Amino acid sequence: MELLLFQMADMDLVKKMLPAILQANKGGLSLSRLQSEYKELTGEQIPHKQMGHNNLDALLASMPSVVRMERNRSGEVCANETAHIAKVVARQRTSKKMGRPHLVNTQMRVKPAAPLVLNGKSISYQFLIPVTIYSLHREDLFNSNHPYVSTQHLKCLTSNADQQFQRQEDQTFKSCNHLRVCVISLFFSDLPVPLNLNETLGSGKGKPYNPQQVQGRIREILGKYSNGFWVSKLPQIYRELYKQDLPTEAIKDLETWTHICTVEKTCSSNPSELLLYPAKEQTTTSPPNTNLSRTGSRSPQSPLSSSSSPCPPSSPATLSPDLKQKLEELLVKYSNGLWAHALPKLFQDTYKAKLPGHVLENLDLVSDICTIDYPMPDNPKRAILYRRSSTGGGGQDENCNRRNSMTTEEELRVRQELGRRLSNQAVPSLQIPKEEYPSVLVVEATNTNGVILRYIGEGYSKAQERMEDEMREFYGLDQSSPAPLSSPASGQLVAVRAEEEEEILRAQVCEVVADKVKVYYVDHGFSEVISKTKVFELHERFFKLPFQATKCKLAGLEPFCQESAVLKKFEIMASGRILLAEILERGQTPLVVLYDTSQDDDVNINAACMKALQDKTLASPLQVNSAYMNVIVSSVCSDGTIYCQLPSRGLVKLNEILDNIETYFHAQVTSEFLVSRPFCGKGCLARYKGKWSRVEITNLHGSRVLDILFTDIGVQASVEVYELREIPPPFLRDLMAIPPQAVKCCLADLAVIVGSWTPDAVQWLRDKVLGTTDCSMKVAKVDETKRCVYVHLFTDKNFHDPARSLNHQMAQSDLFKQQPDVFLTSHRFLLRALSGPRVGGVGNAPTTSPPQTPSFPSSCLQLPPLLELPPVGNNIDIYVSVACHPGHFVLQPWRDMYKLVVLMGEMILYYNKSEEKPVSIEKNQIYAAKVENNWHRVLVKGVLTNGLVSVYELDYGKHELVSCTQLRPLIKEFRQLPFQGITAQLAGVKPRQWSEEASIVFRNHVEKKPLVAQLDAVHEATNPWDRKLTVFLVDTSQEERDIWVHDIMSEFSDELTNEL
Repeated sequence: MELLLFQMADMDLVKKMLPAILQANKGGLSLSRLQSEYKELTGEQIPHKQMGHNNLDALLASMPSVVRMERNRSGEVCANETAHIAKVVARQRTSKKMGRPHLVNTQMRVKPAAPLVLNGKSISYQFLIPVTIYSLHREDLFNSNHPYVSTQHLKCLTSNADQQFQRQEDQTFKSCNHLRVCVISLFFSDLPVPLNLNETLGSGKGKPYNPQQVQGRIREILGKYSNGFWVSKLPQIYRELYKQDLPTEAIKDLETWTHICTVEKTCSSNPSELLLYPAKEQTTTSPPNTNLSRTGSRSPQSPLSSSSSPCPPSSPATLSPDLKQKLEELLVKYSNGLWAHALPKLFQDTYKAKLPGHVLENLDLVSDICTIDYPMPDNPKRAILYRRSSTGGGGQDENCNRRNSMTTEEELRVRQELGRRLSNQAVPSLQIPKEEYPSVLVVEATNTNGVILRYIGEGYSKAQERMEDEMREFYGLDQSSPAPLSSPASGQLVAVRAEEEEEILRAQVCEVVADKVKVYYVDHGFSEVISKTKVFELHERFFKLPFQATKCKLAGLEPFCQESAVLKKFEIMASGRILLAEILERGQTPLVVLYDTSQDDDVNINAACMKALQDKTLASPLQVNSAYMNVIVSSVCSDGTIYCQLPSRGLVKLNEILDNIETYFHAQVTSEFLVSRPFCGKGCLARYKGKWSRVEITNLHGSRVLDILFTDIGVQASVEVYELREIPPPFLRDLMAIPPQAVKCCLADLAVIVGSWTPDAVQWLRDKVLGTTDCSMKVAKVDETKRCVYVHLFTDKNFHDPARSLNHQMAQSDLFKQQPDVFLTSHRFLLRALSGPRVGGVGNAPTTSPPQTPSFPSSCLQLPPLLELPPVGNNIDIYVSVACHPGHFVLQPWRDMYKLVVLMGEMILYYNKSEEKPVSIEKNQIYAAKVENNWHRVLVKGVLTNGLVSVYELDYGKHELVSCTQLRPLIKEFRQLPFQGITAQLAGVKPRQWSEEASIVFRNHVEKKPLVAQLDAVHEATNPWDRKLTVFLVDTSQEERDIWVHDIMSEFSDELTNEL
């Protein structure tokens, strides 16, 4: 007897359980074994009698959609799955999601029992998936309509290379070492799964945790699932919501947290099946005893501590609706999260009222409007609040441009009238490229809210070229080619022979007049009037490619979208050119920032168009040999560059507008002016010395930390996004018309060039000029290419006497004369570190650091904990940051990458605001180092006599050379997160001296890519940076198959061996 099996997700319990059991036993099961497996999983026998059948055979025979029955060689009746079920499961795959928030497809197909034969041919794999794991959205996580699998059969998913690996795309299940718990929690949403609270799960046994944080999160979960759920689901829910594992000790403590939850045992035959409900109503006003020790266990001897109590007795139990609404308004503005510590000032600035102190003391009060994340587990006060989405995820697709987005309303009306002609032909919508920075060809713009462009690359311009080649062949000039269309109608899609008689293009008829036709070229974005004899019927084979001409909106230019000066500037800089587009918002008309990358420095097209609004008559006047009084030196940079404000009409008008903005903000009680979408080149406002000033965003570090330039002061700073404000519309046009009032200057006639100034010289100049309001200067030269003015600077009005200039005083001082000696003195610790420790006082150099150089005993610093890894044989989602060759590459665990982004943002804020101080640099010690615009945790590998230091980025695995002035002590707060960069080598290939060609092949396959790593071996070491892994790498980005990188490299080495 053989019946086909069709798996149905909404069947009753038995029909759900049987396919999962049978899928894990490909050879079939005897009926007695099937009963045993079922009972082990559910705690009960298969209830065939309750279902109206005298025996199990009869029940199974009545399920033609579930099981097929057959006899084995011994004559015993066995239950089997059908071949169809495996095919159905194998087809259920989804593509990799790209872009924010960094989702990885980690669904991996079956790996054979012998994954490799060294230097042998690769084995063809059988692509079967034993258990279906759906790609779920958050709201679908606990849908009960999913197949089940027993815990015993899940072992086949997690043991060794001969096992089958089932991976899931969504970041809900990114860690395969927790697959067993994940699958049980997901599939058994309406079935109790035994879980003993005293068991230890994972690797978190006995580790300290923050009880207040966990209690708050569990309270939040129970608020969402008020009807309760099985305790066995809690680890999965917790991991999905907070991207962290639930501490094992917290599971043990659930029964003691009666103020948070109620744990109940069921009447089932299994006594360890537990249900979790919200806490019962308290009948007394005394707070529960929630004191916990560091390990998470209850400590009855210790007094009640406010730090461990989730709700202080004096705090209100809930927030007022008005307060809650205001907090939600603030969170709406920051979709990428808002630091909790920013709330008081943000609330005060926005609503002119003080935030009640109990809100920060008990963040659980806002858990119904936001998700609370603690990226720094050692510091519970550092929390990030994410607003909860109020929509269910339905709605409009934001990742496509509709076909009508590139036409006018009139053209759309005409097109709709022609529905009868196109009823059987539909052109697919154009999908926005997945990459964040696609290349585009700008066609034209009559409005910056509707710039016509085409995407460049495979699937876009290349696909269009192939189609037009086919059209040229199809509509050739021979006699067999189609005849011209006799009566084209408005709105009809046609093929048009271009005026050059060579190109055949797709077009849409806009208007027909006598023997002329006006057409719009749907792939090129412009219109033309042509003869009727050049219009042909468009064959159905050319309807498959989406229209390539589309529209975008330029960010920041919305209020000035039709300004002639803006459009003229855009025409000069962008029209007809291939540019880079940063996609800020995906929608029917995407919001973008365009960049010209053809020059040495990237040019921000949006910012350049905004500058076209400036009134040049309001700029600071600059003429050679002219003298200016009442000059204010607003900034002195560490390289010797200075920024000055000169008296001008523009400066007077600027100060007047900024004063009015201060008054305006003081009168406004709204969150309307919070900056919710920052981007490079955006102009906005930030506070400088207590007053609002104009700034331009110059760089973004993640979504919350950014670099800004005070355009009228010349000061650079790093701030959090909540510190910025939009320019109010009443002042926007007038403010944009004023050019930046900070003039970049350099002191003329100095032997030392900018960039070679000593710290002493910089400090001397700052002491002389900052805070002085009656400086004067004389312009010596204006360098337009460097946008810099060379001046003689005076601290009084006696600019007629060159000897009184600061230039002359500095040239005559010892600040530059003894530069080499000063350099060596201020950096002599570098020479000592390079030469190593002294023995017996050999040499004349001192053995201790100079008095002004503070000692930094980095060897005594506590290092971060080791990065936790799954057991050997398990999978981990990773990102390869550096790839030299198969014998050496650096990977980062994907799960905690967001924590690294948060950490680096905090480092930028801390170190960019701290003053530069000499640091005693020692080899093989850890520091914070500024590399380009970011601060990294680094290991010093060597020190050079020219002031450069060789460092190794511990989180990214890169080697860099930086100036010794760019190093800072790595404070304790930044030594909590484990170093994220792990050195690795590829498993499955013999160690060898890899050629450059092989290294290039390897890099092209893995570098800068999210992959799945199967852990083969862990080589521990004394220092975390010497730790090394041996892993298999798998690329799961393709729909059809998974790519095992060692197979590629093995075949590559085989070919090389054969050639030799």
